[in-house]
Amino acid sequence: MRKETRFYDVTPLIVPAGTETEITIRPLYAHARLDSLPGLRVVVAPVEGLPGQTRKVDLPIAPVTLTREALSVRVAFPIEQEYAILLYRGEEYQPFAEFHLYALNEDLFTRRPYKGDTHMHTTSSDGKEAPAFVAASCRRIGLDFAAITDHFQYAPSLEAIQAFAGLPIDLRLFPGEEVHPPDNPVHMVNFGGSFSVNARFAEEAYFAEVGALASRLQGLPEDLDRYTLASCLWTFDQIRSGGGLAIFCHPYWIYRNRLDVPITLTDLLFEHQPFDALELIGGYHPHEFESNTLQVARYQEERSRGRRIPIVGASDSHGVFNENLFGWFYTIVFSPSLELPDLVGSIKELYSVAVEAPPGHFPRAHGPLRLAQYAQFLLREVFPLHDELCEPEGRAMLAYLAGEHGATEALARLQGQVDRLYRKLWGVA
Repeated sequence: MRKETRFYDVTPLIVPAGTETEITIRPLYAHARLDSLPGLRVVVAPVEGLPGQTRKVDLPIAPVTLTREALSVRVAFPIEQEYAILLYRGEEYQPFAEFHLYALNEDLFTRRPYKGDTHMHTTSSDGKEAPAFVAASCRRIGLDFAAITDHFQYAPSLEAIQAFAGLPIDLRLFPGEEVHPPDNPVHMVNFGGSFSVNARFAEEAYFAEVGALASRLQGLPEDLDRYTLASCLWTFDQIRSGGGLAIFCHPYWIYRNRLDVPITLTDLLFEHQPFDALELIGGYHPHEFESNTLQVARYQEERSRGRRIPIVGASDSHGVFNENLFGWFYTIVFSPSLELPDLVGSIKELYSVAVEAPPGHFPRAHGPLRLAQYAQFLLREVFPLHDELCEPEGRAMLAYLAGEHGATEALARLQGQVDRLYRKLWGVA
C-alpha cells in the first residue's frame, strides 16, 4: 500500500468517464498537510494517454482550492482509464505525492467489485476444518462471498450458512457442491444451486436420461465414449435448473502423470460449451502452476476463435491453516449487488476476472483486458482498504463459533463497513 493511501483520504476514487468531477484530497494527519507548501503545483495525467495523442499529455484543470483541511480540484475525465493526480513543489521534477483514480463507463461504474471463492473443501470431504470455520476464515482474508463445495456433498454448504443464520454479517454464503457423475472424470461445481445434483445420480432416471441424450448427439467420432459427454451436458443443465452457476473445473489438472480429463473430452466441452463458467485459475500448488498457465493459454486461444467464455478463479482449498492455497486464488465479480442472481448473471455476462495471488507475489488478474486493467487498479488502490475492514468481521465470526461473549455485538458494530467504504469511494451520498 502506498504511503499516500495511509496519509490522505481521496474522494471520489472511482468516477464516471466523460464528466467533470470534483476530487477532494484530505490530509489525515498533521505531517501530511498541504496548505503550508510553497508553490504547490497540481497535474492530472491520463495513465494511458489520450486518443490521437502520441505524446504524454496532461488534462486541463479548474483552479485548485486549497485550505488547511483539503485540496479540491475539478477535472473532466474524458475516457475510461486510470488517471494520476501528481503534486509538485514549484518546479521540482519529481512529484512528492501521487494519487490514482479510475474513470469508468456507465456499465462498470454502476457495478461494485466483490471478491469470492467458488470452490473449497472442509472436513465433510477431504478438507482440514469444519464448514463454518472455513466460511468465517473467508471473511478474515477479505472475501465478500463464498460457497463450500465438498466432494459429492451439498449439505456442508448449508451447514456453513446455518451456522451464521440471523447474525449481522456482510459475508454472503451460498449453497454449493463439487459434482462427480458416475464414471465421468470431469469435475464440476454447482455454485448457488437450490438442490444437490450429486443426489440425483442415485435416481433411476439419471442413466435413462443421459442415455437418451447420448443417442441424440450428432457429429461425434464413432469411437467416442458418448456417455461421458452426455453426462456432462446433463449435469451442467441440472445445475442451471436449480439457479446455480455451472462451473467446469481445472481442465488442465495433471493427476498421476497425465491430464485428469483427456484432452479430446476437454476439446468437446469447449466446442459445445455447456458450462456457464470456466475455472480459469484453479487451486494448484507451486509445483503445479503450469496447469494455470495452460488454462489461461487455452482460454485466450478460445477467445481468439470468437468464443465468449465467462470465467472464475477458485482456491480449491482443502485447509485454512495447515494447507496451502487458501486465499491464493479467487474471483472478482463486477456486480450490481451481492445477491446470487446478480453475481451469477454478472459472471455469465463476462463481468468477472480470475485472480492469482500466491504469497510473495502481487495479485495478477486474468480476463478481458478492460476488466483486467481495472482489477489491477483495484488490487493496488482499493482492496487493501477493503480487506482491512473484512478482517475484524472474520475474526468476530470465528469468536462467535468459539462461544465468546460479545461476538454478536462486535459483528453488529462492524456490519456495513465495506458498503460505507464503497459509497465514499464512488462518491455516493
